[in-house]
Amino acid sequence: MSHTPGRMVFERVWKKFHRGNVHDSLRDLIPSTVGRMLGRQPAQVELSKDDFWAVKDLSFEVNPGECLGIIGPNGSGKSTTLKLLTRIYAPTRGRCATEGRLGTLIEVSAGFHGDLTGRENVFLQGAIMGMRMREVRQKFDEIVAFSGISEFIDTPVKRYSSGMNARLGFSIAAHLEPDVLVIDEVLAVGDLAFQTRAFGRIREMTRSGIPVIMVSHQLERVAELCSHVMVLKKGEVAAQGEASEAIAQYVQQQGAEAAANSSGPVSFGRVYLHSSEPVPSGSTFGARVEGTLRQAAGVSFEPLLVRVRSLRTGNIVFVCTSSDIGVTLGETGPFAFDVTLQANIPPGSYLVEFLSADLLTQSELTVAPPLMFRVTEAGAFRGTVQMNAAMARVTS
Repeated sequence: MSHTPGRMVFERVWKKFHRGNVHDSLRDLIPSTVGRMLGRQPAQVELSKDDFWAVKDLSFEVNPGECLGIIGPNGSGKSTTLKLLTRIYAPTRGRCATEGRLGTLIEVSAGFHGDLTGRENVFLQGAIMGMRMREVRQKFDEIVAFSGISEFIDTPVKRYSSGMNARLGFSIAAHLEPDVLVIDEVLAVGDLAFQTRAFGRIREMTRSGIPVIMVSHQLERVAELCSHVMVLKKGEVAAQGEASEAIAQYVQQQGAEAAANSSGPVSFGRVYLHSSEPVPSGSTFGARVEGTLRQAAGVSFEPLLVRVRSLRTGNIVFVCTSSDIGVTLGETGPFAFDVTLQANIPPGSYLVEFLSADLLTQSELTVAPPLMFRVTEAGAFRGTVQMNAAMARVTS
């Protein structure tokens, strides 16, 4: 990178918003202003009846060489934090500052002009991002090659598909060479091959020494890129720490809430992995599930299912019932089982989920808090399953 890395700072930042109507006319604004002057309404930094805090007393610092991941459920304050960082919003209280040239991978094609060609939009976006004409010319071929749409570069972008727009927008943003970088949910643009290239480009940028903040629901990508993770909930920090630890806490929090809100014929107690160590792909690992069966299994009622889900995609990669593997829970009462699974899956982060369900209606009845485990590489392979390939030389 040709620029000196910068820094991002949040110091006790608060941001409030107003529910309902906003004063958009003199008729509404004048009585509101007079009321504040006479002391009948709260000062700006206080909450009125319809105000709420989107971010509450948030502090963090990201220095050169650090990558902070911000995760949390919808409505937790992630987007507000990003808009404060990128100066779209001003804080109600506190200070947020970005030192250096800011690069953003947020809504990557939002600034395109539909009547201009891809080529013209490259130069337009470069100017918007603060690049000189000479810099854009130097980067132009690289940007177009990375986007993979060179044959359409002189076509108006209004004729582009949404995927082509996103690919070109990402390619421009990813070649800006910023001092600080803010990333928001851009790893799902284009097809799988482009997503892989995009992730590789972001990884290069994060490893170049510039400070990075990444907001994403793709927990595996966060785990791979970020050195530190902060979990937000209702505008406040719910957990933070090393990436794997903070993500595990978040997953456990989400699972515990889902488990607390579920009720049914099975009450789950403790669930835990026998080891917290990463699992080499193709090897076995174990977990224990405990609970109480409140009603005997019926024709369609399955008291115990085991499910494995990819954290990267959210897709279920494995599911089986206790009856599938010849286990019966018996009569009502407490139960405890040790479950052994073989991780014949690619490296990455996964969840083990225990639940009860009605197989006829395909509905979940009771859900236990999920367990997160990480699979590491043990003999490189490509694909969706680990086949533990072996070769033996044949000698004549």
